[in-house]
Amino acid sequence: MNSLEFNKKKIYSEASGTMAVVDSNIKMTLNDHGLYEETLVDKTKEISRAAELVSPNLNGNVNESIIADQLFKTQQGIDFDERIGYFNSLYVGHVDEDDYRKEASSGGFGTWILKELFVNDLVDYVIHVKKNTDNNSAIMFKYDISNSLSEIKNGAKTKYYPVELSEVMQKVKECPGRYVVVGIPSFIYAIRLLCKEDSIINDRIKYTVGLICGHQKSSKFAESMAWQVGIKPGDLKEIDFRHKLLNKPANQYGIKLRGLVDGKDTTIVKENSELYGQNWGWGLFKPTASNFTDDVFNETADIVLGDAWLPKYTSDSKGNNIIIIRNSEINSLVSNALNEKRLMLDSVDVETIFNSQISHYRHTHDELAYRLFIQDQLQTWRPDKRVKASKKFSKFRKEVQDLRISISEYSHIEYQRAVEKENFEYFITHLSKYTDKYTKIYLYHNRINMIKEIGITGIVKKVWNKLGK
Repeated sequence: MNSLEFNKKKIYSEASGTMAVVDSNIKMTLNDHGLYEETLVDKTKEISRAAELVSPNLNGNVNESIIADQLFKTQQGIDFDERIGYFNSLYVGHVDEDDYRKEASSGGFGTWILKELFVNDLVDYVIHVKKNTDNNSAIMFKYDISNSLSEIKNGAKTKYYPVELSEVMQKVKECPGRYVVVGIPSFIYAIRLLCKEDSIINDRIKYTVGLICGHQKSSKFAESMAWQVGIKPGDLKEIDFRHKLLNKPANQYGIKLRGLVDGKDTTIVKENSELYGQNWGWGLFKPTASNFTDDVFNETADIVLGDAWLPKYTSDSKGNNIIIIRNSEINSLVSNALNEKRLMLDSVDVETIFNSQISHYRHTHDELAYRLFIQDQLQTWRPDKRVKASKKFSKFRKEVQDLRISISEYSHIEYQRAVEKENFEYFITHLSKYTDKYTKIYLYHNRINMIKEIGITGIVKKVWNKLGK
């Protein structure tokens, strides 16, 4: 592949950094929109075949289903569901020992399982996202390696921030040992592909912990929230994207920010609903690649963790996880901990797991078909996916998808202009022509559904009863 073709296709890359691991002519850079992208050191050189093979959206030979079959199909006691993939245990709940749950975004299971693998001598090192300790860098978070319990705990909590794996994977190649790596679906799949091309990494990556992820965000997402509370771009020092608010439902969490306000170091906590851009359906600051994945439940990971967005569990402000286990050794660790009363987990069925992410699945998997159809109509290259292109959707769902694409695209452009003008209101004003329309079509759709459900007579009764009060 030449540089011209590469630059056309790389917009669909998940930018995990795996290509830079196998091709020294590729390096990862953070662009003006706050997103990682692959750049070429020498633009005259061809992109290596290995680089294509380790990229989820450039490798046309395999897909997540093929890799998952190779990993899990022959495991004893394994089950399979077309939507969530392979599994041998399904749970919803939280950790009930130490402060794992308190210090987590949800139920504390992510940090806890890393700890279990480490203290049971199944791994020597943990690869996860941590605060960047380089004070001279504007990058707030990065993949790093932990080799102690305290370091593992310091990597707790969700970070809605761009990261890449090239630097940390080079360390894996240089330092022998057994590693576990944490990642979103496209990153875990990219690591599986990398393991096929690099025997050293394949030997050293022993486990993968997958996260369920609605979509990636640029670094401007964090910056924009800070700007709204008076912390100007460049002055944000720390951010907790999922600060728990006691006595609030789990999905009503806080954003905790620390930075300079009028030159003074200030810490501010805001409920997520108070900040512009927290509607995840909009997809603000989303990279193009996030619109071209069909893997919702991290199908190639050994264990998968997500938020328990279910009525039974969201009322608990302390948070709960959904858990999909595919690896027998991890399954044993969890079973032992359950017997020792260190975990509070409900064993659940496939439908419970699926329903926790039903809206996410509809957008990411089902309606990918329409996004592929749009690309085909434009006659532009796009990745081969397991989902097939289709236009067979309702007018409402097509409008939703069209607007989400526009909102995502223009959020990068209008925010950059707002920074140049030093005016956050400019961003809201110019993006609102899309977000306001998005809100209106949902309101109209909900009203139509209500009419269909209770009929005109039912609506008249509701109005009459309201007037009577």
